[in-house]
Amino acid sequence: MSIWIILKFFGSLALLMFGMKAMSDSLQKMAGPQLRHILGAMTTNRFTGVLAGIFVTAAVQSSTATTLMTVSFVNAGLITLVQAISVILGAHIGTTVTAWIMSLAFSLDIVNFVYPAFFIGIILIYMKKRRIIGDFLFGVAFLFLGLGTLKATGFEMANNPETGQMIHDFFSNFNEPSFWNSLFFLVMGTVLTLFVQSSAAIMAFTMILCSTGVLHFDQGIMLVLGENIGTTITSNIVAMNANVSARRAAFSHLSINVLGVTWALILLRPFIHLICQLIGFDRHMASDDPGYAANLIKAPIVLAAFHTAFNVTNTLLLIWFVPLIERFVCWVIQSQNLEEEEDFRLHFITSGLMKTPELSVLEAHKEIASFSERMQRMFGMVRELLTEKDEQKFSKLFERIEKYEGISDNMEIEIAKYLEQVLDAHVSDDTKSKIRAMLREISELESIGDSCYNMARTINRKMQAKQDHFTEKQYEHLHQMMELTENALTQMNILMSGRKESYDVNRTFNIENEINNFRNQLKSQNILDINNHEYTYAVGTIYLDIIAECEKVGDYVVNVVEARMGTRQKEV
Repeated sequence: MSIWIILKFFGSLALLMFGMKAMSDSLQKMAGPQLRHILGAMTTNRFTGVLAGIFVTAAVQSSTATTLMTVSFVNAGLITLVQAISVILGAHIGTTVTAWIMSLAFSLDIVNFVYPAFFIGIILIYMKKRRIIGDFLFGVAFLFLGLGTLKATGFEMANNPETGQMIHDFFSNFNEPSFWNSLFFLVMGTVLTLFVQSSAAIMAFTMILCSTGVLHFDQGIMLVLGENIGTTITSNIVAMNANVSARRAAFSHLSINVLGVTWALILLRPFIHLICQLIGFDRHMASDDPGYAANLIKAPIVLAAFHTAFNVTNTLLLIWFVPLIERFVCWVIQSQNLEEEEDFRLHFITSGLMKTPELSVLEAHKEIASFSERMQRMFGMVRELLTEKDEQKFSKLFERIEKYEGISDNMEIEIAKYLEQVLDAHVSDDTKSKIRAMLREISELESIGDSCYNMARTINRKMQAKQDHFTEKQYEHLHQMMELTENALTQMNILMSGRKESYDVNRTFNIENEINNFRNQLKSQNILDINNHEYTYAVGTIYLDIIAECEKVGDYVVNVVEARMGTRQKEV
């Protein structure tokens, strides 16, 4: 019989976690674009950043989601580290709303109200335009159903002769308020939160233990403090593959909570005494006291009040030291001075981050802009290669171009995989259109890399055949063609890193026309020059191969610009 009670307990905990996730996901989908604008608009200083963190976390009911969203923004270069720290401070206050919702569920019998929510939710889900609201209602209903079942099962476990005695015997070994027992529950709260990946679920677990009298209230407080540290580790694990700024933002989250727990441990007894006095809770009441059961009912409210008081006080204390926290995390996580081409990885897209499709698209835009800049740098190396006479330097430069060609292939594949994952989520038609355009962009950018590599191989072939040399006129024409191509790439990068509303697309089309006309002129001139024996046919072939690849780069640039602008070049 006891095994079924235990399974029922963990099943209700899983139901609670599923409800929290469904509710949070649906809220993020409903408010996705707005959340990005809120965070962008409200992070002008540390105080408005705190307000933004409170508002967004209260809106999505997940401090982890807000923190990971903030880390994503830092990773994408949308907000600074100081702004991110202030948002994280605010997120700690916003997350206390969840604890109050849970304490309400423990104080009131709300299970019967979830069934109408299920009924309304299923109707809305079948109405396509209201599906997200239906998902939200289902999430809320599952959350409260999980809480209600968890509460009932917790009392059933505590009163069961087998499980009750077993649980009581285990926790009675640690109920003495000693340093080591407190440390044990602090570590337990951290580890459980890290393992479950939900501080809300562990908070509910703590409320059950305290409200049934199994766990002493003081040790329940240590579990709550441990949850605050455990919830920060998720963002640090996820940010490991992000850029330096994002890793610093995640580490600041951990630092803030460790600092908070440190001062809370020093002032713990007077702090707890004050909270208990305000709520009217006697944490020293004996189990044989007549008012013991009525006193225990208040335990979830006191835990929620402590959670709120701790996070509000911690934010009010640390908000004045945000610049110092920034300096500290920058000192701990120092930037690595690696050449970008020697360290292939996606700089703005990070796997595993919980984010909205809109934020994912924004990060992909940033990554594609970085891809575009790399391709222009690769073309710059080809221009260097053309005039490099030293064999050793030539060989090293050619190796770098080869490496860049591999980078371009990898970037196309990784960005495409990421965009395909975003498409698998529930995205709007407008977002789908943006993703299709971006898939076209990365394909054309990779083609630019191929053309640059083809030019480098052609130049390398000429270098190996030492008897083949370009004339001064050929070098002059090649430099002119490459300058036009460079201008096209520059215009493309202006568009990729800026706003398309302010971009004049005719500039790209005009440069492309110049490249085409110049290519045609050089082809005709090449035939005359070979006939006049100014250079050999073999040299003329190599020369025209480079010219043709430059013209191809110009075509690919136009394709990228058209994909970003959502236009097609008019037929001339």
